Amino acid sequence: MSVLEIRDLHVTVGEGDDAKEILRGVDLTVRSGETHAIMGPNGSGKSTLAYSIAGHPKYTITGGTVTLDGEDVLAMSVDERARAGLFLAMQYPVEVPGVSVSNFLRTAATAVKGEAPKLRTWVKDVKSEMDLLEMDPAFAERNVNEGFSGGEKKRHEILQMRLLKPRIAVLDETDSGLDVDALRVVSEGVNRTREEGEVGVLLITHYTRILRYITPDFVHVFVNGRVVDEGGKELADKLENEGYAAYVKDSKETAKA
Repeated sequence: MSVLEIRDLHVTVGEGDDAKEILRGVDLTVRSGETHAIMGPNGSGKSTLAYSIAGHPKYTITGGTVTLDGEDVLAMSVDERARAGLFLAMQYPVEVPGVSVSNFLRTAATAVKGEAPKLRTWVKDVKSEMDLLEMDPAFAERNVNEGFSGGEKKRHEILQMRLLKPRIAVLDETDSGLDVDALRVVSEGVNRTREEGEVGVLLITHYTRILRYITPDFVHVFVNGRVVDEGGKELADKLENEGYAAYVKDSKETAKA
């Protein structure tokens, strides 16, 4: 079993007088087989958490720790974090002109696992996962995300997760820009990973609609860079009905005090 532990994490963006603190002491533990939903209004720090875990240079860690199975994640380079078993599905996947999906996937698998997967098995696995994600086989020869629709980009992100088999998968607003059919297919891909029980999932969203397809074990409410409430699926149901207004109000009153 793998464990991602985040303790008292503080993160800023910008430098010098322009530096702004985004995360203000986050505590979170994610274990293999668990699905944690991070919910909150726009600007609450959800995506900052995702990119800080992944090692994006835009974000500066000013305090706290992040460990994966006891190893210091913050001391690792971005590629070392990937090899250690961290995976990030981006909210806005980038295009990579000149690199085909098939080459990208096999190169990524080789880098993460330390050796190239056996070609016959690999081709079979890729085809099987693409079929399950309802992706046209022709996509394997297209350039990464080039000309892809929003739904196609998100399916490709889940395809990567399925093939790379990380220890911890951070999914940053995977539901954004998806129609109902794409949302269903992407959610089924996440659920297949959950059922295997070997991956911990950190699902970041500010909508509850994806949680109609993916039932979280834990829900954490983010406001102003902090976890202000935690619970199970029932907390997501409460947010569906009541929104974040009460949490935002409490956060402002606490800040004034």
